[in-house]
Amino acid sequence: MCVYFTAMQWTDRIRQVKILLVVAAVIIAVASLFVSHYLVRDLSIEERHKMEVWAEAMRSLSNADENTDLNLVLKVIDENNTIPVIVLDTADHATTFRNIRLQGTSYDDSLAYATQRGRSMLKAGRFIKIYLGEEGHGDYINVCYDDSVMIKRLSMWPYVQLGIVMVFVVVAIFALLTSKRAEQNKVWVGLSKETAHQLGTPISSLMAWTEILKETYPDDELLPEMDQDVKRLQLIADRFSKIGSLPELVPTDLAEVLSHVVEYMNRRTSAKVKMNTILPENNIITDINSQLFEWVIENLCKNAVDAMEGEGSITLRLGQDDNKVFVEVSDTGKGIKKKDIRHVFTPGFTTKKRGWGLGLSLAKRIVEEYHTGRIFVKSSELGKGTTFRIELKK
Repeated sequence: MCVYFTAMQWTDRIRQVKILLVVAAVIIAVASLFVSHYLVRDLSIEERHKMEVWAEAMRSLSNADENTDLNLVLKVIDENNTIPVIVLDTADHATTFRNIRLQGTSYDDSLAYATQRGRSMLKAGRFIKIYLGEEGHGDYINVCYDDSVMIKRLSMWPYVQLGIVMVFVVVAIFALLTSKRAEQNKVWVGLSKETAHQLGTPISSLMAWTEILKETYPDDELLPEMDQDVKRLQLIADRFSKIGSLPELVPTDLAEVLSHVVEYMNRRTSAKVKMNTILPENNIITDINSQLFEWVIENLCKNAVDAMEGEGSITLRLGQDDNKVFVEVSDTGKGIKKKDIRHVFTPGFTTKKRGWGLGLSLAKRIVEEYHTGRIFVKSSELGKGTTFRIELKK
């Protein structure tokens, strides 16, 4: 039960932290976009004012005579080193430009590029019309301008910041999930080792008493069955002791493993439960730990018996393809709801009135972590049954 509460607490904590991280990321992103928008707007207005002064300086330069002091005019024009500006004449041809990265190999090509870009600014409404004669009459020029590099960078910064925040959130969630898995592993190992330790002493006593009974009542028909049960307890203790340590994998005939499981289930289940096996003609041998792998198949079969409520059929199918071998356990039980399929391997999840929800999560750990395989629900239909599939490397 400790594992159940620990898993549920971790799940709730991870869910809460993920929600907080996402909310924090959204708040940071919205705040950044908001602040950046107003900052860029204010800078754009300031640059517009600068361009109005620059355009007026261009008008003064165009209308200058021998009595005009050009020092201030030239100073205003020369101090613009950041804002891209192109001056178009009445025919919309570029005559002057500053802070423009030109393209082309010749002056004519560069001028054509400046003209094209100036017309784009003009079309976008980013220009100031300056009349060279009296206001509103005569020739005029269009001073076209674009955002400076600083404004463009500020416009992009919120999106860069949002990307950084998202990366931080992903890394944080990954770290939390990793921490969760490490905590679950500690719980699994501690529970398994303690269970094996607690079972060891009474099993040793039972084995001793069984030997005494064999000597005292050598012809008793029940003693072989008792001996089998004690050996079964010893096997269970050995299985628990292997959790948390790397088990030894040896070449094993999977058909024999399934046969052992069928033999055990036939002795422990009702005659109303029919066990079927579909085996290939050739032997399929792969590296497994037979004790742990039998445990996985037994768990699947016991869950199938519970799902069928003690009546139905279980089919074990063994096969292989080009690069893997597989075992499928199918039952004729009540099936699994679609919304529950993705939770069936979560520690603590169970649909039974009695149970801790640890069998399938333990099976997943044995298959995926110890045998580098895969276990999943292949299919399930309410009222018709479920098929679990285990895949191992050939």
